[in-house]
Amino acid sequence: MAAETLTTTQAAATQPVYRPAGGGALGFTYGVYEIAAVVEDGDIFQMCRVPAGATVVEGFVRADDIDTGTEALDMDVGWAANGSDAADPDGFGNLGTWTGDAVTDIKPEVQIWYPFNGVLKDGPKTFVNETIIQVEANTASNAGHVGTLYVGVFYISP
Repeated sequence: MAAETLTTTQAAATQPVYRPAGGGALGFTYGVYEIAAVVEDGDIFQMCRVPAGATVVEGFVRADDIDTGTEALDMDVGWAANGSDAADPDGFGNLGTWTGDAVTDIKPEVQIWYPFNGVLKDGPKTFVNETIIQVEANTASNAGHVGTLYVGVFYISP
């Protein structure tokens, strides 16, 4: 199967994008995608959109243990080009090979959980134009293949 771009309802061009009242009011957007087949190298999951002028302050990637057994699945979280910002597929996290193993006191359940980091380690990231937040696969999954992918983004608007 060839790589695909898969879009959640929340990232669709027809979906309105929430803009908080401004003055530091926190907004939240999210996307949920039910992965039903093998994740291929190059697959892009368009998860959600942030409005023009949004300043991303935090976010996360959560998922089922999509690649069980000998893990190989490598997916990153970032954004698509938007007319002012170049695409940065791992701008919010170069997540390496995903493992759903439990980690005592951090993720006691078998699942995927990654907080955004990447450019956020140096402070918030502001987008001039409306922007798609996406997850991109760099390595295909080895086994398992199915489950829920959930991305949440916290942002402020001027």
